Amino acid sequence: MKPLIGTELKRFLRDYKRVYRPKRIVALLLQSVEYPANVGSIIRMADGADVSELVLTGITPTPPHPTIDKIARNKHTRLNWRYEKDPLTAIAQLRDGGYQIVAVELATGAVPYYEFNFRERVCLVVGHEDHGITKTTLAACDAAVFLPMYGKGRSLNVHVAAAITTYHVLHTAP
Repeated sequence: MKPLIGTELKRFLRDYKRVYRPKRIVALLLQSVEYPANVGSIIRMADGADVSELVLTGITPTPPHPTIDKIARNKHTRLNWRYEKDPLTAIAQLRDGGYQIVAVELATGAVPYYEFNFRERVCLVVGHEDHGITKTTLAACDAAVFLPMYGKGRSLNVHVAAAITTYHVLHTAP
């Protein structure tokens, strides 16, 4: 094996997009994700995953922001994103757009993300780094999934959890 560069890299990127098409449409809702570094990481991942829409709500900082812009590598300029103060308003709008609203949260009734039956259009909701998704927002979701933790830690960083679930949803058959 050797790293791909130049023309070989361009061909690889072109060809795999034809073969490995996403199986679902994914949107993301950030409910009061407070730290700009996490927002920037999620924006960069969302661009790479070609999420249909990214909705920033509550106290989530928005671009332009020096930390977000640096970490996201200005991907917010290519991404379909918007700010909506009230997450419940955003959820209602996404639901009207045909999205199944799924919280990524440790909550009663939550199932491991790899056992959940996601619909064709899914909006994943992630919450604040310390407090998670609020009870009110969680109650507005259709379901909840979680990422099992096998070590001593109880959770992953919000941008890591968002990335794992986003790519899982994109690549599992409906």
